Amino acid sequence: MEQTVQKEEKKSFKEKFQDFRKRVDLWSRKKPLRRKIYLDRFLYLMMFPYVLLFFTFTVLPVFMSFILSFTDFNMLEFPRWMGWENYLNLFLEDPIFITAIKNTLIIAVIVGPGGYMISFVFAWLINELPRHLRAVVTFVFYAPALTGAISIWALIFSSDYYGWANSILMKLQIIHEPITWLRNAKYILPIVIAVQLWMSMGVNFLTLIAGLKSVNKELYEAGAIDGIKNRWQELWFITLPSIKDQLLFSAVIQISNTLGVGAVTTALCGFPSVQYAGHTIVNHLSDYTSNRFELGYASAIATLLFIASIGLNSLIRKLIRKVGS
Repeated sequence: MEQTVQKEEKKSFKEKFQDFRKRVDLWSRKKPLRRKIYLDRFLYLMMFPYVLLFFTFTVLPVFMSFILSFTDFNMLEFPRWMGWENYLNLFLEDPIFITAIKNTLIIAVIVGPGGYMISFVFAWLINELPRHLRAVVTFVFYAPALTGAISIWALIFSSDYYGWANSILMKLQIIHEPITWLRNAKYILPIVIAVQLWMSMGVNFLTLIAGLKSVNKELYEAGAIDGIKNRWQELWFITLPSIKDQLLFSAVIQISNTLGVGAVTTALCGFPSVQYAGHTIVNHLSDYTSNRFELGYASAIATLLFIASIGLNSLIRKLIRKVGS
């Protein structure tokens, strides 16, 4: 009799435990995110310091800049709400900003795709070299990113007889007197574009080299069996799909560099450049931030630049997803 009671108690406990598990499973299905966070709580705990720093120094400043863009703020007085007035003034009453937009768009249209393609082509060609020679050539092409040698370009386009460009052209008798390259509005923007193209061989170039080296060589053998006949088909159907992550990262870096052009024009042409020929959005932002201390107006410029960066990044992501498809 006692054994029967114990079996019934054991059976009752087993049924209770099964009922408990069913309730837990039902709760998990209803709250999958909560359960996932609970199961991965140690991972989230390790991520917390980075998330805190990212929020404090990236997300929060962007949010504060967006709020300040609707105010009149000079760092000394409490911000005064102005609504959309800063944005209206940018487009309707600030011709220098319109010039900055035009110059930035020209640089972005030429240097963005151009620098991206140049980096990829050189990375692809260098990847075909022998290992030791490839390391040397990669260093040579990456050197501009290490040195940041704007002074070399200032020497090349110096306005006197000692400038390399003037010296060579005069020796070839193409010109008879020095050209004031960086003091002539006609030449400033083309020179800035040339320097930016040269500086494109930076982190994005190194990223593409690393991506090309990581492609599995067996894929090319499998592709030859499947009917791929030439290097162009290998590039489109094997190489590019295999390095999509590197392509995306390189594109983001290139977009940031083209929209963030400002230091180059200041170093080469001074601030402001002659007739604002090399004036960019970043130069305009720096002017209102560091010189005029009109931080509300500067925040409006920064917000527009941020929106443009997000839009271009989204467009690039959609284009890269189609590679090899």
